[in-house]
Amino acid sequence: MKHFLSDRVLGIAPSPSIAANALVTELRAQGRDIVNFTVGEPDFDTPAHILAAAGQAMHSGDTHYTPTTGTLALRQAICLKLQRDNDLAYGLDEVVAGCGGKHIIYHALAATLNRGDEVIVHTPYWVSYPDIARLNDATPVIIPGDESLGFKLSPDALEQAITPRTKWVILNSPNNPSGAVYSEADLQALAQVLRRHPHVLIMADEIYEHFVYGEARHVPLTRLAPDLKPRTLIVNGASKGYAMTGWRLGFGAGPTWLIAAIAKLLSQTTTCPSSLSQAAAVAAFAGDQAPIAAMREEYQQRHARMLTLLAGIPGVSCTPPDGAFYVFANVSALMGKLTPQGDRLDSDTQLVDYLLRDYGLATVSGAAYGMSPYVRLSFASSLEAIEEGCRRLKDACRDLR
Repeated sequence: MKHFLSDRVLGIAPSPSIAANALVTELRAQGRDIVNFTVGEPDFDTPAHILAAAGQAMHSGDTHYTPTTGTLALRQAICLKLQRDNDLAYGLDEVVAGCGGKHIIYHALAATLNRGDEVIVHTPYWVSYPDIARLNDATPVIIPGDESLGFKLSPDALEQAITPRTKWVILNSPNNPSGAVYSEADLQALAQVLRRHPHVLIMADEIYEHFVYGEARHVPLTRLAPDLKPRTLIVNGASKGYAMTGWRLGFGAGPTWLIAAIAKLLSQTTTCPSSLSQAAAVAAFAGDQAPIAAMREEYQQRHARMLTLLAGIPGVSCTPPDGAFYVFANVSALMGKLTPQGDRLDSDTQLVDYLLRDYGLATVSGAAYGMSPYVRLSFASSLEAIEEGCRRLKDACRDLR
């Protein structure tokens, strides 16, 4: 019944990462033993003080519509969080809450894009950026990534990609899937380019900000380049840092004109986020921050263990990620090899199918992130799962010829 569907829906694909995780759930329901390296969310439970805040809100009758931009308490908590964690000052009319970071991204692009506009996206990118641009009648302009540059967007590449039709450039640091974290020098160099193009809006997706490792530090672009703040939207939320993916609570921080436009659209779509999720997010952003440090320490151990195990697998190499909870592994050395059944692996998508079918190891192909041949391996899993998953990966690579 495709004739009933809109061109915009037919022009995009389902989210590959969500589809991969859904397939794992389906296979497990069939009794398959699957190690899941596709997961894009913390495997920790939401901290107890956040649960308590939601419970208190529920039992005190806080179960009604809220202002579209979020409750006063939540917007105050978001402003507090931005000041405390990022040294950024935002007013109550410069922040808006949504049903997750993706929700904010969609509405920001819907509020600003017209047919013919361009959105610059650098590979490897989070899977939804290009399709959300397409859904809003814009053209995603894809800048190919370079592992030798740490998967980071270079100033020269950005300069060359900007045209009079460019409306947005999307920067994601720490990056999903590569784990790249932009340094102060990196951001200053990009800011110099953006200053020359005042017609370009900047989306800074900082959802993984709390998970950086080693000497890396998360630095917001607008703290280094405050002159760009009037055309920058920060996208963040409770999902990753506070283990609250299912609560669906994200936020945007930006200029008042953009926040008002996003709010207008929200008023006609979702009205407001869940009142209970908002109460929980107040406790997350303004309450005890110790659980973040505990999760980061656990991820640091998992990060180190996965890198150690991957180093012992012939045909797999990787640039160590500085942030998030993924390894974007280079599998170019496996291309052209034959499986035990005699099938030739000519793409990372075929490799991902082989790993799942024959070894019960679920991964996501680099093609989903616009860059091949790579696979994304999540270490948001227990150390036991990481050990077993890497053992299966090693066996799978060993059996190729």
